Amino acid sequence: MNTISWQDFENVDLRAGTIIRVEDFPKARKPAFKLWIDLGEEIGIKQSSAQITARYTKDDLLNKQVLCVVNFPVKQIADFKSEVLTTGFILPDGEVILASPDFAVANGTRLA
Repeated sequence: MNTISWQDFENVDLRAGTIIRVEDFPKARKPAFKLWIDLGEEIGIKQSSAQITARYTKDDLLNKQVLCVVNFPVKQIADFKSEVLTTGFILPDGEVILASPDFAVANGTRLA
C-alpha cells in the first residue's frame, strides 16, 4: 500500500449527493446506469456513469445518497459525460456496493 500525505487527501473533494434521476446506459461497454446526482447549491446537479447494475435497480437508486469525487476531470463514456465519480466498494466478484452516509446529510456536504 502506498502512503499519501494529508495534503494529498485534502485535494480529493468528496461530497454527499442524492441520486435524482437514473437511466439505463446501453451504449456503455459494460452494464451501467446513467445517474444525475444533486450535490447541493455550490456544485449543482452532475452526471455520473456507474457500473452498478448487478446489485442495484433503478428504483433502488432513486433518492439514494451517495459519496462522489467532484473534482476529477470530466470523462466521456460513449455519448455521455461523466462529471463526477460515484464511489463504492469493489467486491472480489467485481460487483460494487455504493459508499453512502449512514444518516441523511445535506447535499454537497464534504467528507472530512
